[in-house]
Amino acid sequence: MAQTSVASHGPAASEPRPQYTHRQILEILAGLMMAMATSMISMSVISTALPTIVGDLGGQDKLAWVASASLLTMTASTPLWGKMSDIAGRKLMFQTALLIFVVASVGAGLSQNIGHLIAARAFQGLGAGGLSALAQVILGDVVEPRQRGRYAGYMGAVFGVATVAGPLLGGFIVDADGLGWRWCFYVCVPLALVAFLVIQKVLTLPKVKRETHLDVFGAITITGSAGFLMLVLSMGGIEFAWNSPWTYILLGCVVVLLALAVVAERIARDPILPPRLFRNRTFLLTSFVSICVGVAMFGVMIYMPQYLQIVKGLSPTASGLMTLPLVVGMLVTSTGSGQIVTRTGRYKIFPVLGLLCVAGGMFLLSRLHTDSPKLVVGADLALLGVGMGLTLQILILAAQNAAARTDLAATTSGVSFFRNLGGAVGVAAFGAILTNRVADEIAAGFRAAGLPMPSGTSGSLGSPAEIQRLADPVHGIIVEAFTTAMQAVFVVGIPVAVIGFLAVLALKEIPLRGSADRGKAATTPPEGAVPGEDGVVRPPSLAARTGAAGAVGAGRHARENGTG
Repeated sequence: MAQTSVASHGPAASEPRPQYTHRQILEILAGLMMAMATSMISMSVISTALPTIVGDLGGQDKLAWVASASLLTMTASTPLWGKMSDIAGRKLMFQTALLIFVVASVGAGLSQNIGHLIAARAFQGLGAGGLSALAQVILGDVVEPRQRGRYAGYMGAVFGVATVAGPLLGGFIVDADGLGWRWCFYVCVPLALVAFLVIQKVLTLPKVKRETHLDVFGAITITGSAGFLMLVLSMGGIEFAWNSPWTYILLGCVVVLLALAVVAERIARDPILPPRLFRNRTFLLTSFVSICVGVAMFGVMIYMPQYLQIVKGLSPTASGLMTLPLVVGMLVTSTGSGQIVTRTGRYKIFPVLGLLCVAGGMFLLSRLHTDSPKLVVGADLALLGVGMGLTLQILILAAQNAAARTDLAATTSGVSFFRNLGGAVGVAAFGAILTNRVADEIAAGFRAAGLPMPSGTSGSLGSPAEIQRLADPVHGIIVEAFTTAMQAVFVVGIPVAVIGFLAVLALKEIPLRGSADRGKAATTPPEGAVPGEDGVVRPPSLAARTGAAGAVGAGRHARENGTG
């Protein structure tokens, strides 16, 4: 195995890149995709099962926490995983995240009360944050930017399929006899264990000794500010009124910690989010656009199944099947755009078109009503899926291509952090809009019908099955109220997508580093390359430095690795 010594603040060219064959890359990619699939399924699998879960464990008022606990910890921990991988190594930290995820999933399945489940979900998010961030970092280590588009497309497809297939799987598990909701958490464990073994076998990265230190002050302030923001967004309007002392106290904590985070990152020797990243125009724009996409993506993932079950009266399984057009749209455009990027080296057009599709999809979803045909619902979701598939992975690729090799982990985890932050903001904001509008619309509906307002109706809709059993006109009032509220939710997503579109227009397209031909053949290593004991084909300069070839001067080594 290669042994190198690179200072963390050295030039991008100072870290040699092992040359993997196409087959080796696909083997590594298989492990990464399995891990990503498990983490993203765990984030979305409970959306169709939540009413059943809280009905079994109790704690209807804590339903939002079950959904958001994992998203909160995933968002807050994402930057930490990138820095820890710089210190302890990519492979070790990736496998650590997998183990945390497995243990937490088993704990969630064994939950005996709602508090236990929320805690287990929080630890699930901690592991999922490492998996989602480090999978992209490892791909960046293994594949050069020009070639990365084709492989990032595969990962984007897995990301899309897993996030949307989760509700389908959750609905099937809840409806199936002999399984029960606990299998929503157990089902991902075998796949995670297989991913652990695959990564152990196929992933071999050179041991790079970086002079890095853990930024404890930055870790506390960054995760603390994100955590308090998630708290106020998740609890505001539910646990306490928006215009209340608790809201201002929590927002004050966010501001103070954010200011301290800026100070911490400026004085830290090895900051988690280096200030120089925010002087990179590409990083700023891709991070901002990722927030916008995250708002739309996670908002639709969480709330669309509720529309399908409450308004359209579909079962959990059927509501999951209705999201398949979104899966297909993401699958086709993510893989297709990745292949085109690799062949042409051009990528900006895809997020531009993607944000237009996202805005169009949110507009069409905002016009759904109680009588909307299923074909129309499916077409709207397909358009949204096309937009997400064209955008998600290309944004990460653009940010990685504009970053120095030494900033690869921080850049990747930073963009992922802002995407997850956008998702958390979207879920919380959409939930607040939905809760408030439903209460107002139900009250207005009862007044218009000249009926007395049933106690507790405005505070909780109940499960979809309970709503379907209500007699008219109460059933019609609640369904109409929920439809109107959902329209308001998706209307809010339209300007968010438009702002993201305007931001991506300002993105400067930087030529992708590397060749479009590298990695296509699994049998043709670079001239003079020497395979190591682990099977990884390394360039002559790196092989020479590890004793596999003759001595190579320092000047030649610098020239050969200058392209990063």
